[in-house]
Amino acid sequence: MSPVAAPDQINPGIEDVVADAKFHHHGADPISDQTMVINMGPQHPSTHGVLRLVLEIDGETVVSLAPDIGYLHTGIEKTCEAKFYQQVVPLTDRIDYLSPMTNNTAYALAVEKLLDLEIPEKAQWLRVLFNELMRLNSHLVWLGTHAMDIGALTVFLYCFREREQLMRIFEAVSGQRMMTSYIRIGGVSLEPPLGLYDQIRAFLLDFPSKIDEYEGLLQNNPIWIKRLKGVGYISPKDAIALGVTGPPLRAAGIDFDVRRDMPYSSYEKFQFKVPVSNDSDVWARYVLRMQEMRESVKICLQALDGMPEGRIVADAPKIILPDREQMKTQMESLIHHFKIVTEGFAVQAGEATSSVEAAHGMMNYYVVSDGTAKPYRVHMRNADYSNLQALETMCKGRLLADVVAVIGSIDIVLGAIDR
Repeated sequence: MSPVAAPDQINPGIEDVVADAKFHHHGADPISDQTMVINMGPQHPSTHGVLRLVLEIDGETVVSLAPDIGYLHTGIEKTCEAKFYQQVVPLTDRIDYLSPMTNNTAYALAVEKLLDLEIPEKAQWLRVLFNELMRLNSHLVWLGTHAMDIGALTVFLYCFREREQLMRIFEAVSGQRMMTSYIRIGGVSLEPPLGLYDQIRAFLLDFPSKIDEYEGLLQNNPIWIKRLKGVGYISPKDAIALGVTGPPLRAAGIDFDVRRDMPYSSYEKFQFKVPVSNDSDVWARYVLRMQEMRESVKICLQALDGMPEGRIVADAPKIILPDREQMKTQMESLIHHFKIVTEGFAVQAGEATSSVEAAHGMMNYYVVSDGTAKPYRVHMRNADYSNLQALETMCKGRLLADVVAVIGSIDIVLGAIDR
């Protein structure tokens, strides 16, 4: 009979496993008289998907916090290098699936810089219109899920009621509810169908009353106020140092909005306010986003009232797919279509960046061309990643239950974080 093996012989790596289990981010011992290390997520409802938080707590007080990302691994940026430029557009839909057209716009702007394309005014206004509708879509999901995390389930149902109307608008203009790919290099993919502008206007005129309804449920609710006010504070200095952008930055008193300060797609022609607060807590981020939704409604109505006539794509037959009717009668159009689909279009060598103001904050796309029909490099920088790293600063010293409220106030989409 063979002798019984020692534990370290059965599993020689057991010490390494124990060492890895320690809270290496901060050097904390998981078994201590003073603090305890716990995992929150990735399947916890308040982590909204695939985020794991490693929390060191003293009783119920958060001593330190480290987000653990790296769960999706979709590899989109690398995949872009194997696609023609126009084939990258559907991939950008997946980055932030609540604002696909905003991602489309940011990518298209960078490639259009390399191509030196002049975009028709109507296409630019359509981009503004649908980018703002995307902002409403994203903020509605934020408000609904944030309220649900705090325990206000009715608001969640109401928000998705209005979001459904937006989904129908997106489906009408693009054929898809979520992965729309509506914004294309050189313009937009389709002329809006008859009656869509009236449908959008009807929604926009009614929507402010719905915002009133949400605020009626939340604004004076003592539980909502108690869970949000004074929670998750971050100083303006820390917010800038951590690269925070979007509503969390403006709620910290930093008056910066890409749409106004670095305008693109004709945003300089629209009148709107950029809400700013100095409270820099969860409540301030809630109030600020509610104000932003009202401003988005104003922008959309301006876009509908002043929508220019004309083309929806640039006049570039070797880059833009020809009209289907032209292909039936013109051999040249048929040849351009065949070559664009099978060979793509070459982009002159160089590099370009673009910046847009997404619902979550500043979004950047960096595209490098080596002169071929496929991008040499595509890098996407979303606000979600940098905003998430501010989570520890916002939560340190607060109660464990406050972490749920703070995560909701940051409004993250993990697809935009782990690529």
